[in-house]
Amino acid sequence: MVDEINRVVVVGAAGFGRESLDVLEAMQAGGADLEMMGVIDDNPSEVNLNRLAARGVPYLGTVDNWLSSSPSNIGFVLGVGNPSVRRRLAQRLENAGFSPFSAVHPKSVIGSESKLSAGVVICAGAVIDTNVQLGSHVHINKNVTIGHDVSVGDFVSVNPAAVIAGEVRIQDDVLVGATATVLQNLTVGERTIVGAAALVTKDVPNDVVVKGVPGVWNA
Repeated sequence: MVDEINRVVVVGAAGFGRESLDVLEAMQAGGADLEMMGVIDDNPSEVNLNRLAARGVPYLGTVDNWLSSSPSNIGFVLGVGNPSVRRRLAQRLENAGFSPFSAVHPKSVIGSESKLSAGVVICAGAVIDTNVQLGSHVHINKNVTIGHDVSVGDFVSVNPAAVIAGEVRIQDDVLVGATATVLQNLTVGERTIVGAAALVTKDVPNDVVVKGVPGVWNA
């Protein structure tokens, strides 16, 4: 899926920001009518600035500087892993009149009847089965599997190689750690963190951290 906007900036110079650049570059290589303008970041490290420079990607300054000097017909991709920070950034940018851009790697698989909301980032190797609903600004990392009939809320991050089985409901602002598994027909509550390699075997409430196999959390 490619949005109507064809000039895009990435917000975030750190790891997932540069992974988002990889997705956009793969879209360009696949023929998408897309111009990558550069990266904005309020406090980039010197290391990450050097990494951007090494790949020839311009650093465009802070979010406020960019907002004050750029036309609103440029889309943005939020390359920031933390769901709550991503939510705040989206509000700033959308309130200023900028539109989110959906970055979908051509080597991902999207099943029939699935719906992707604005601002999603889907990395290489992700498999999203039939009738999946992804909310706004969801991050689906490399080699994630999402089963049939899953609902994923806004600002969710699903980290590499995680597996979400069929008929699961992932609520807003959840982070699912690398290689974690959520079994079928379960609900994971808002703002919860499912730790790396955890196995979720029962419904999970809001605002907890799930660890272990089977997954447990403190009330």
